[in-house]
Amino acid sequence: MKKVKEKLEKIGEKAIETSFAREAIKKIKRNRLFKIVYQEVEKFIAKKMVEEVKKGKLPRHIAIIMDGNRRYALKEGMPPHKGHEAGKDKLEEVVEWCHEVGVRVLTVFAFSTDNFKRPKHEIEHLMKLFEEDLRKLANDERIHKNRVRIKVIGQIDLLPENVKKAAEEVMEKTKDYDRYYFNIAIGYGGREEIVDAIRRIVNDVKNKKIEPQDINDETISSYLYTSHLPFPDPDLVLRTSGEERISNFLLWQLAYSELYFTDVYWPALKKTDFLKAIQSYQRRQRRYGK
Repeated sequence: MKKVKEKLEKIGEKAIETSFAREAIKKIKRNRLFKIVYQEVEKFIAKKMVEEVKKGKLPRHIAIIMDGNRRYALKEGMPPHKGHEAGKDKLEEVVEWCHEVGVRVLTVFAFSTDNFKRPKHEIEHLMKLFEEDLRKLANDERIHKNRVRIKVIGQIDLLPENVKKAAEEVMEKTKDYDRYYFNIAIGYGGREEIVDAIRRIVNDVKNKKIEPQDINDETISSYLYTSHLPFPDPDLVLRTSGEERISNFLLWQLAYSELYFTDVYWPALKKTDFLKAIQSYQRRQRRYGK
């Protein structure tokens, strides 16, 4: 009986490989009734997963490399900028998921210093989205109700003036909040962050504010962009789109972070995918070299 079952499974796998089967599956997925049923099932599963996740030890700080916007757009037959817009909407959902399960700190990699090499029209569209989103966050009732402190981290002076002003506005309006923390890395590079910290430390040594022999791990951490956080180092790092690298993101802070990679493109990330990452974290034993 076992052999018969295995044979049937192999036949099924082979059938899915055919173009006919793939097209049939696509048509089923496009069906409105299928979508409604699928969404309801997803909601039910996610609800149960949230209940289970809350019983375990939660990561206090999650960092996310939001990758795959352009590839998602290509897959869906849309222009690249539509992928970035879908990615922006997904981020709103993820912020809510974090609050729901009790993750206090979320740091997302939105735009690296290397991304300035992209085509001019794409950068301009992204900057427009950043400005819109930051201004929206500054006036979002949920942000103020949940007392979320928002900080834009990176080389802010490299950003267009309108984006810079929007960043300053949302940071000023939320600077006194301390229930949740939401960091958005724009114009950010991990090596650049460390270089910037070293320069400021050297300057303070020259000005006799600190002594060279007193410099340690904690000193360096206090000069980084994440120094304002109650938990500066992420417990869990999630990267979407199937790439398995950290791409110059929070190099100092990730020394002991747990890494989780998923093949799902960022705009397509489901709540269940997000919760699976947390479940994976909860199954791991963190030893910190001990």
